[in-house]
Amino acid sequence: MRWFHDVVVTVLALLLLGGVAQAQGTNPAATKAHLAISLVAETSAPAAGSSVTVALASVPAPGWHGYWQNPGDAGFPAKLDWTLPKGVTASVPAYPVPGRLIVADLMNYVFEKPYAPLVTLKITAGLAVGTALPVRLKTNYLVCSAEVCVPESAELAIDLVVGDGAITPEARARFDAWRRAVPKPLDARGSFQIAGGKVRIAVPYPAGAPLGQAYFYPVTTGLIDYAAPQSVTQDRDRIVIETKASPNGASTGALEGVLQIGAQQGLVVTAAPGRVAASATVAHPVSGGVLSATLIAFAGAMLGGLILNIMPCVFPILSLKALSLARGHLDERAARQEALAYAAGVIAVCVALGGIILGLRAGGTAVGWAFQLQDPRAIVVLLLLTVALALNLSGLFELPTPSFVNRSGGASGAFATGALAAFIATPCTGPFMGAALGAALVLPWPAALAVFAGLGLGLALPFLALGFVPALRRRLPKPGLWMETFRRILAIPMWLTAIALAWVLGHEAGVNGMAIGLLVAFVLAVLLWVGGVRQAKGLAIGPVVTVLLLATVIASALLIAGRRPDSVAAVATVPGGAEPFSEARLATLQKAGRPVFVYFTADWCLTCKVNEKAAIETDATRKAFADHKVAVLIGDWTNGDPVMGRFIEAHNRAGVPLYLYYAPGSAEPRVLPQVLTSAMLAGL
Repeated sequence: MRWFHDVVVTVLALLLLGGVAQAQGTNPAATKAHLAISLVAETSAPAAGSSVTVALASVPAPGWHGYWQNPGDAGFPAKLDWTLPKGVTASVPAYPVPGRLIVADLMNYVFEKPYAPLVTLKITAGLAVGTALPVRLKTNYLVCSAEVCVPESAELAIDLVVGDGAITPEARARFDAWRRAVPKPLDARGSFQIAGGKVRIAVPYPAGAPLGQAYFYPVTTGLIDYAAPQSVTQDRDRIVIETKASPNGASTGALEGVLQIGAQQGLVVTAAPGRVAASATVAHPVSGGVLSATLIAFAGAMLGGLILNIMPCVFPILSLKALSLARGHLDERAARQEALAYAAGVIAVCVALGGIILGLRAGGTAVGWAFQLQDPRAIVVLLLLTVALALNLSGLFELPTPSFVNRSGGASGAFATGALAAFIATPCTGPFMGAALGAALVLPWPAALAVFAGLGLGLALPFLALGFVPALRRRLPKPGLWMETFRRILAIPMWLTAIALAWVLGHEAGVNGMAIGLLVAFVLAVLLWVGGVRQAKGLAIGPVVTVLLLATVIASALLIAGRRPDSVAAVATVPGGAEPFSEARLATLQKAGRPVFVYFTADWCLTCKVNEKAAIETDATRKAFADHKVAVLIGDWTNGDPVMGRFIEAHNRAGVPLYLYYAPGSAEPRVLPQVLTSAMLAGL
């Protein structure tokens, strides 16, 4: 409907003014025009077989403006009608980077200061020196003020003569200044994606190169909502622009435009339709929405951390800390100190893991939350820690003070307990963590670290409440023999966690790797049994046993180090009817018009496995998918595939699980919740 608006603007201008203010004349342009235009050549004696640049030197009157090649929501660009001698051709004009002017919610791409579109005239070879080259131009254009628009016209002329092509220093300096304002062509091709009413454009751009006053001016019409705000991000070796799509926008052809990268500096960009991953860094410039986004992500992460307390790998540790308070041997001050120390340990580990993730991603590595579980060495260390905790809970030995799980208090032991709880909680991903941690990875790093701290605060919140609220501690059961029985019961989920970690180790390092892990766990158990026997005799565990324990943990990591995922000669299996995920396969299914359910999982992700058994791999879901011909693609991220990691990152997630449903004909997926039910999937 832009053409309709242009017509209305022109008609209203004619009616309001009762006539058209026209600029008729040659160089210089008539002074009555609101936009004075002069035709200037870089040299008046171009050589035959060469080219000469001519400028449409334009000077708007104060308070008036001319229009860029794409005028935006209103106006129209200058129309150029050349009359050229035989053997001379004119290029399309190269405009400088425009400015922006919003009037009545309409975006205008304009020039409010003097500017000069540049046109290249190509002179054919073989013309004799002294041949006259009369150049004539009739131009019709629109010039506007804040109140009114006036269509004007000008007839311009310049007489050239074939010569030696000499350029005076004054002319060269003047044209060099005009050329600096014209955007430079970008050699590399960009890409863009239209989905969900938004346009995302990726432009290759060197990491670390300066970027200021960034804005994308579209030359291609009909794809972008001009008046919508833009988010421009410098993301490593690319720039990502996000804005609202035009209601009728379609990504069928290339998108051309100008990316402003500084004052009067720009790049001519051509982008092809394709998939564009979201930026992993904060938009430039930072908007006021960062604070609200941070607060929302912080609240979501804190809720996720709170839920983690009921997971089997965390609940036993929290329960034992609660029982230590139930014994009632601590005064108010000591109880608060233990609670703060426990919280400090939890938050320190969460922030440290988050900082490592941000650092790795800044270096170009696609990692997400629980990234350490993609390394078999981390898995085997976790396995040994879990086995040790399970043996401790089973009563085989007592950890000396300061201890990971202690019953005698102490700030150092509480800090270590909190650190351990946070470290082994990562595979037990809570259902509200994904979106919050995904948001953390696109926020400024101080805000992102605050979100990771929110996760730790949520994980520590129950013990903080027990430490600071005496009424809650009084509600705990009275000490008694039942506590020893309960302690043995708590060993069960820890043993189950150890079994799950051994299974994950087998998937990451093969059967031989799992055998090594189990063997080392057996050696650890024997050493702890020896320590427990010494404790029963009233002796300390002893330095020899302690050194052997440390050597066992170090040796396990070294033995497993050579068994990286690439060396495992195993083929990933998928449930019947499903296929391994690849972007190419997804594109093929979408092109065929099939509905597609894609889910990303990992062997170390507890929530993933629960969802698979309780919702995805049920008979009801299989039947519903078969009835509706829903294709199922599975992305196994156990070993941290970087290509898959970037795809997950593109959907603003920090890790797994991630569940996507692509309806037939839809380019963008519907992101499903992280806790699934069979009924939810059957209703897709």
